[in-house]
Order: sequence, then structure tokens, then C-alpha cells
Amino acid sequence: MTANLTPLHQRRDVALAVADAVEQLVKSRDRVKIYGEVFTPQRMVNQMLDLVRPELETGPRFVDKTFFEPAAGDGNFLIAILRRKLAAIERRYQPEFWPSESLFALASIYGVELLADNHEAARQGMLDEFVGFHQRHGTACSQRTNLWRAARFLVDSNIQRGNTLTGFDHDGREITFSWWNRVLSVPGMVQRDPFTFNSLHIADAGMFNFAVNESYSPCRIEHVHLEARADD
Repeated sequence: MTANLTPLHQRRDVALAVADAVEQLVKSRDRVKIYGEVFTPQRMVNQMLDLVRPELETGPRFVDKTFFEPAAGDGNFLIAILRRKLAAIERRYQPEFWPSESLFALASIYGVELLADNHEAARQGMLDEFVGFHQRHGTACSQRTNLWRAARFLVDSNIQRGNTLTGFDHDGREITFSWWNRVLSVPGMVQRDPFTFNSLHIADAGMFNFAVNESYSPCRIEHVHLEARADD
């Protein structure tokens, strides 16, 4: 008796199609029609991130390499980027550096999302990924800790609700981000430099719009949520 075996590559294609079908790629037809909202399958997210693996995981200064998602959706790209950075930190750093380096990794990831439910899901997903990493390693990361508070602050600062095309947030104000620059002479210290999103369009001319924003004093990255201003 001879079995009819499906070729391996066809079985693989079927398996991938089934996996994509299980994922919720569309929330509603109306959202597709109005906003063009279709989520990227996780396997495609991973394939795309594999293309930038040196910047994300293996290259020098990988922790500080910045990533920006202009249409963040529910955060599938953002969370996958953070997950890879955290795994690389675990491989390449001693455990005593994991809290500060994980915060610098979080500070390197930016996103803008138009829709409120997606925006909240993206922010919560980022925070859950961060907290889960530390809980798995026995590091205190409850809401009472500076580690959690700094992470929450960085997520809220870096993942904005707004319109990438206009550069304005949902309240009609200019989207404002911050660079979180290491103070190289003092490990674990960060210098916050806010800038408007629209100034990215003229960044090549050296015209980041820093002037309209408040200036901040350098601080430990786990204290960044305290927002110590330079004139305090």
C-alpha cells in the first residue's frame, strides 16, 4: 500500500497559512476600509527583524540602536524588538547590568499609533514584556519599584498616540519625543533631550527642534520618571 504524501514544501505552506489564520490580522472590515488597518503576521515580523539582526542583537552598541514604528498598531513589531534586545542583553551582559541596560533598550524603541485601543495595547504589551523579563529572573519589578516606574514612564513617553502623517497627537499638539542619551563618563546615567517629531524631517540639516522644550538634568536611568529639570 502506497501512502499519498504531500510534498514537504506544500505542507509547510499550509502550516504557515493556518498559523496566519489563527492570528487576528483584521479587527473589522470598517477599520480596514477607514484606516487601512491590517496587522502583520508574527512570522513576517520575525523575518523582517532577522534582516536587521546586527543592529538589534549582535552588533556593537546594539542596546542603543533606535527603532521607530510609524504605524505601531497593537505593538507587534515594538514588542518583538524589545524581546530580542532583552534576550541579547541576557546573553551579553552580567546580571547586575540587566536592569539599567533593559531600560536603555526600552528607551531606544519608539512608535506612533492613531487608534486609542491599539495605542493602549501597544503600551501595555511593551510594559508586560519588560516586567516579565525581570520577573523570570527574580528581579523586583512591581509598581512600587523605580524599575517599574521608569519603564512605565519610558513606554508612555516613547509610544505616542497621534498621526504620523501630520506630526500631531490626538489632542492636536505636536508629537514630542526625547532622545535618551547615555552619559558615557558615568555608567547608568542618561541625559534627556526632547524634540518634536516633525523636526525629524529636517534632521539631516542639523535642525532638531530642541529649543522649544524644557531641558533636563542628567540622572540615573532608573530615576528618569522623576523628570529632574535643569533649572530645578
